[in-house]
Amino acid sequence: MNQVLRILLFYCLMIFFMTGQSQPSWKDSMRKDQYTTAKGTLPYRLFFPDTLAADQKIPLVLFLHGAGERGDDNETQLLNGVKHFLTDSIQKEFPCIVLAPQCPVSARWVEVDWSRSSHKMPQISVPMSQVFALLDSLTAVLPIDTNRIYITGLSMGGFGTWDALARRPGYFAAAMPVCGGGDESTAYLMTQTPIKAFHGNLDHLVIPARTINMVNAVNEAGGLAEYTVFPKLGHLCWEQVYSNVENIRWLFSQKRGK
Repeated sequence: MNQVLRILLFYCLMIFFMTGQSQPSWKDSMRKDQYTTAKGTLPYRLFFPDTLAADQKIPLVLFLHGAGERGDDNETQLLNGVKHFLTDSIQKEFPCIVLAPQCPVSARWVEVDWSRSSHKMPQISVPMSQVFALLDSLTAVLPIDTNRIYITGLSMGGFGTWDALARRPGYFAAAMPVCGGGDESTAYLMTQTPIKAFHGNLDHLVIPARTINMVNAVNEAGGLAEYTVFPKLGHLCWEQVYSNVENIRWLFSQKRGK
């Protein structure tokens, strides 16, 4: 079946089955699917609100998981962070679509060494190219407000967030990379997107300078970026980020072209 038609069918089925049903658990509310290209198959989970006004367009949040959640079970990528976008209070205040793809064990969102103090942007990875193709398919058939497409990710997904900003300048309305890093020479490509970045000061897996240097490079290029370094936290700082509703509110307050 054509990928676009398949996504449209799933969208219609979600509306049909979720209307009038008892509220499922947050994981069960995220439909399992996969996106296939000539380069392989990308598992993903997709949440769609069950109540929308006619002709209402809503934001989409792209969530990129970390290295430990790689695989093909289409489940593990939900381990960290995602649930905070699906709480009743957030969905009531900011109804949105949430997309959580899963990177295979043999790949990375960005094919770089995370332990290094810097890197140059490599050729786009297969999973990232599939994510972009999937995003384009979804925006073609779902009621997505294309001025409010957001990206966030942790660890490997933090690297993926910085990478995606460079590869699609101005595409995302805002970004929240967590304990990641990017190619500082690409910072000029990110000046159209507000960025709120986070890192743990005690992180020995990805040094905090990776975040600090990227934010400084974006601002020096004329962008609008800020960072928070948690003084007593290490690499596993993402719960501190996503459990803070003010960070999520900041993300949804941004709009492309605002």
